[in-house]
Amino acid sequence: MANPPRLLDRVRAALRTRHYSPRTEKAYVGWIRRFILFHGKRHPEETAEREIAAFLSSLADPGRMSASTQNQALASLLFLYQMVLGRPLAWMGDLIHAKRPARLPVVLTRAESHARVENLTGPHRIVGGLLYGGGLRLLEALQLRIKDVDLERREILVRDGKGRKDRGTVVPEALIAPLREHISAVREQHLADLAAGNGAVALPDALCRKYPRAPREWTWQWLFPATRSYLDAKTGEVRRHHLHETAVQRVVAAAARAAGINKHATPHALRHSFATHLLEDGYDIRTIQELLGHKDVSTTMIYTHVLNRGPRGVRSPLDR
Repeated sequence: MANPPRLLDRVRAALRTRHYSPRTEKAYVGWIRRFILFHGKRHPEETAEREIAAFLSSLADPGRMSASTQNQALASLLFLYQMVLGRPLAWMGDLIHAKRPARLPVVLTRAESHARVENLTGPHRIVGGLLYGGGLRLLEALQLRIKDVDLERREILVRDGKGRKDRGTVVPEALIAPLREHISAVREQHLADLAAGNGAVALPDALCRKYPRAPREWTWQWLFPATRSYLDAKTGEVRRHHLHETAVQRVVAAAARAAGINKHATPHALRHSFATHLLEDGYDIRTIQELLGHKDVSTTMIYTHVLNRGPRGVRSPLDR
């Protein structure tokens, strides 16, 4: 008789069945493993609300980790008990919740935003231009496929963005020519990969089984492919991934230093600047909400507090 699947394998299977991202799967499995080790390798079937509260409360000590990280640990344990073990949890009154601080986003001026993009080179400059000119998140930009960019209509389709939603946004006019040149270079690279017997990319969900030829088709290739190939352990194919976020983050940080920007501005600050500058130009909040892909307009409303007019648009009496 075959042995039953291990607990963590059951967790992975449940996550994949519900189409959670590989990053979420890795994070959830990691937190569940830490929870088991925290309680002396006791099986979660033997633990309950008290043990969960003890583990999460230990994470909530000031200075240990951010509130969002603590809440991710909570979400992983809720998934384990409710979706894998089938044990709905009672209200946990002893749980110490981590409260996320309310912070305003870091927003660059128009001059700083342009200087930051202009200090980038090659594909990184186009990526930075899409963050500031189209309001994309960094991973959304790096995961674009050739088929997602329509230069004739000046549109980008962000597929499976945050919240598993598709949305459209604009292609900046200033990026049309650089994008055409970049896509041409990517196509030459793809043809060279095909000639070498490679040229495949990973596809979402089970599309590779439905369309076996799709991984090598031009339209499915990454818009920003990595410079190196890798050997896929599951398929045995030599594939090419997209640019990695950490590499882009380092380059963008160096560009900020070169531009003399003293703000703590991550690549995400370019997206914040996109929204704020559109508000300054008079675009309505609902339009900006759709371009950013926010589920709730209240999330978009935060940019009304960082306009270059002082808090809440109040003009100081000292300036009159």
